[in-house]
Amino acid sequence: MPRPILATIHQGALRHNLDLARERAQGARVWAVVKANAYGHGMERVFEAFRGADGFALLDLAEAERLRQLGWRGPILLLEGVFEPRDLETCSRLGLWHAVHTDAQIDWLSQHKTQTPHHVFLLMNSGMNRLGFPPARYRAAWARLNALPQVDEIALMTHFSDADGPRGIAHQVQVFEAATRDLPGERSLANSAALLRHCADARVRGDWVRPGILLYGSAPDYPENGVSHWGLQPAMTLTARVIAVQHLQAGDSVGYGSTFTADSAMTVGTVACGYADGYPRHGGTDTPVLVAGQRTRTLGRVSMDMLAVDLTHLPQAGLGSEVTLWGRAANGTVLPVEEVAAAAGTIGYEQLCALAQRVPVVVQE
Repeated sequence: MPRPILATIHQGALRHNLDLARERAQGARVWAVVKANAYGHGMERVFEAFRGADGFALLDLAEAERLRQLGWRGPILLLEGVFEPRDLETCSRLGLWHAVHTDAQIDWLSQHKTQTPHHVFLLMNSGMNRLGFPPARYRAAWARLNALPQVDEIALMTHFSDADGPRGIAHQVQVFEAATRDLPGERSLANSAALLRHCADARVRGDWVRPGILLYGSAPDYPENGVSHWGLQPAMTLTARVIAVQHLQAGDSVGYGSTFTADSAMTVGTVACGYADGYPRHGGTDTPVLVAGQRTRTLGRVSMDMLAVDLTHLPQAGLGSEVTLWGRAANGTVLPVEEVAAAAGTIGYEQLCALAQRVPVVVQE
């Protein structure tokens, strides 16, 4: 039989989360952000569930090509724009919309030969200091684009740095509003956290919202709020099974480096999942896990192919018991991926994207 580990993608959860995003958007159009192979879920696996979106947003030309091959004829937005002049030929061929965040991209457009003008999203650096034109230069960049015959529509876009935290977004909204006042064009500001936390403000919703992590059922502002607070449903479940049981006495240790030592008699299960499957190595002891739908913890270091779980208080568990590393157990209990990630000092985004290729994946309704 194959090694007992499996990732399950729940299309019903994906649709539910997209519907929730659309409800929060209150009439604004919705990009389904599917960068990084749909946050590790697989472009082909999420496509049918996300057909109800108004467009798809991603980074790579190869991913855009895959979407067109799947039959998507609607808008596709390249969130980082193009990386060299010849990429514009692919944009023309595939009908892609693309971000413009630097003078070089405007230069390339000015030299591009196309019969169909491009739809671009002009990105402002309103405070994140990652990509985009600073507010003082934004209108000049807009004027350059507007003068090009290669450009049709110019949408206005920015990205929030603190939508998930106490600083909030007011300072960036103010900068964006001041720099774009009286400029024509659709507006796109809200990421997942802004859509969930700040969508009462029509300026934040704009014309297009860009939900990413919320579509996959992970809370962007954990630990302040979890998935149950926002009504999100986990779209990926990672399960494995107990493949061995060890009985420890006080003083016995577990795993490489003997980082966990029992202070009394214990029952320990060995699980067919390790860091080579995408499970976080740095979680160590006390990372939450579900065995037969019951909450327990990991013990000691995670190794390449295995990890240990505490079965001491779970007498019904044993060889062959199902282990839910994150997602929804067979009994309906949910272990949010962000809770697992937090124990390893990371975030749910990274954890989902880290799912290894060797893990079999199935799609369920």
